[in-house]
Amino acid sequence: TRICTGAKIYHGEDLSAYLDFLPSAFAEHGLPLELYVDCHSLFFPQRPDALTQLGAALQFYGISLRYARTPQAKGKIERQHLYWQGRLPAIFAAEAIASPEKANSLLNELRRHRNAREIHREIGHTPDAAAAKARREKRCVLRPMPKCPWWPYVWSVRSQIQVGPDGRVPAGSQRIRVELAPGSRLFHCQHPDGSISFLAHPPKAGERPALILQIS
Repeated sequence: TRICTGAKIYHGEDLSAYLDFLPSAFAEHGLPLELYVDCHSLFFPQRPDALTQLGAALQFYGISLRYARTPQAKGKIERQHLYWQGRLPAIFAAEAIASPEKANSLLNELRRHRNAREIHREIGHTPDAAAAKARREKRCVLRPMPKCPWWPYVWSVRSQIQVGPDGRVPAGSQRIRVELAPGSRLFHCQHPDGSISFLAHPPKAGERPALILQIS
């Protein structure tokens, strides 16, 4: 359909950026069955029988990965990157935008305008019209965003930590007291918005989150 499902500028390409970007796109458009990605270490595990943390988050919602071995294999995506790279610098200069935070509000408007109004030269339709046609013809396999209690925790940077001898756990630059015995293990979740959650166990289908503490 050539729809641009999301566009956002980050300070760097890291796990936190993907954990912010992907669920936003899924909430707007639905969950795909598969993502076509490159061999970046965030996607491609060192062991073939393992998953990266991002790969595990996607698998939790039934999304698998297909790897492109060269940039040329992802030609449609690379052309879309060139489209934005050719236009955004001039737009941002004209609007005196010099930071990602100020750029992203405008960028979202531009993305939606392109999807709704610009006729793609290869398919002869706007991306929104092509997507609507695919849905009418039942060629769309996107699934609606699930009502899942694990959603905010799956899309967080998680690490297992241990309660210290003082009954506290690290939370950013602080140490926070928790109602657990020293030596207890729990899971630290760093959310893309900067908040922190502590869970008794990692996401598991069929169970509910056991939230110990949340810090906004």
